[in-house]
Amino acid sequence: MKQEILLKRAYDPASPDDGYRVYIDRLWPRGLSHETFHYDSWDKEIAPSAELREWFHQDPADRWDEFEKKYKEELSANPAFKTLKEEIADKPKVTLLYSSHDQLHNNAVIVKSLL
Repeated sequence: MKQEILLKRAYDPASPDDGYRVYIDRLWPRGLSHETFHYDSWDKEIAPSAELREWFHQDPADRWDEFEKKYKEELSANPAFKTLKEEIADKPKVTLLYSSHDQLHNNAVIVKSLL
């Protein structure tokens, strides 16, 4: 089975085409209510460490390459990443949800590249 992995901002409306929706940020998306934000799984442990996230946000334009490298290292040592892979293994379509405004430089892009 070929699995399709999609990326979507948490703030974009949910769609039946999203398949299984996994929110992968540690912090709740600012401004969204628990009643209206739809996700099937919230995997806080898959998110970058607070230290790495804060370091990256100080200078995202110049730190993306290093952030990507460091986050991949965190994921390789993170049992939650293995659990996520097992959780979605039988899902034909998975949408990784993230809060970042930057659609090209966020943790979901990196997680998708490793799935």
